[in-house]
Amino acid sequence: MTGLQSFVAFAETARHGSFAAAARELGATPSTLAKSVTRLEASLGVKLMHRTTRQVSLTADGERLFERCQRVLAEVEALHDEAAGTRAEPSGTLRIDMPIVYGRRVMLPLLTELVRRHPALRLDARLHDERIDVVKEGLDVAIRIGTLRDSALVARRIASQTLLLCASPAYLAQHGSPTRTDQLARHSAVAFRMPSTGRDRPWQFRVRGKAVELQPGSRVHFNDGEAMVAAACMGLGMVQVPDYMAVDELADGRLVEVLPACRPDPMPISAVYPGARLLPRRVRALFEVLDGLAAPRPQGVPVSARRRSGRAR
Repeated sequence: MTGLQSFVAFAETARHGSFAAAARELGATPSTLAKSVTRLEASLGVKLMHRTTRQVSLTADGERLFERCQRVLAEVEALHDEAAGTRAEPSGTLRIDMPIVYGRRVMLPLLTELVRRHPALRLDARLHDERIDVVKEGLDVAIRIGTLRDSALVARRIASQTLLLCASPAYLAQHGSPTRTDQLARHSAVAFRMPSTGRDRPWQFRVRGKAVELQPGSRVHFNDGEAMVAAACMGLGMVQVPDYMAVDELADGRLVEVLPACRPDPMPISAVYPGARLLPRRVRALFEVLDGLAAPRPQGVPVSARRRSGRAR
């Protein structure tokens, strides 16, 4: 167990990128952690970290050890929770990664309820749209939208996302409301500029049972979904966004859905987490909240009631 403490010191320092931050997390002093990591390096005969006065970074050996430590320490924590049984109150830090808008609009209220329900639980929530390495970053759970790539992660379906084509009533009154997708070429679009390619994301539809993509012509481009919704409300053109981004605007009439019969197939929203380990009590508590997920949606937008677990794909 003394040796285990050295691995804990190493893993927390690696996760936070500094001895000072790790010390605050563990309730120790930076010098104590530094000495513990130094002893671990000496016992293993390898250099695990590059040290500067401000931060530490991992060597190649350190990267490999950190990934193993994450799995082993998670198992130790989960075994403790399992031994405590139902009496165990969720505690520790829940580390979760989420897409920005979905995190703000859908997940934040659920996480707020989770923290209020369990006073011993701490939250480390990260919001950005890049997909990061769940294991390497020491995350408990990540929320992913869309089809998942094959990986060692386990996926739990929590909801679905539907793309809606919308426009303001004023825009439709001036330009007319299309009844077929081939009429969209005559309309202005508020387009999403994809950061990865610099190109506009195509609009997606389902016409006569087939998936169809159209490239909208636009003078207005954004890399932020909420800005796109605001621009559409101002009458700058039609916009296609996930249902949860426009739920309020559709409900109060600032936007109207266009071509609802041509919605594309819903995309899955999944919670993914490292496999081959017992789930800590804090993660099980999160899933208890997510199982009741019922994000507010415009009338007629389907909400999948199915919940399933399986390998991420």
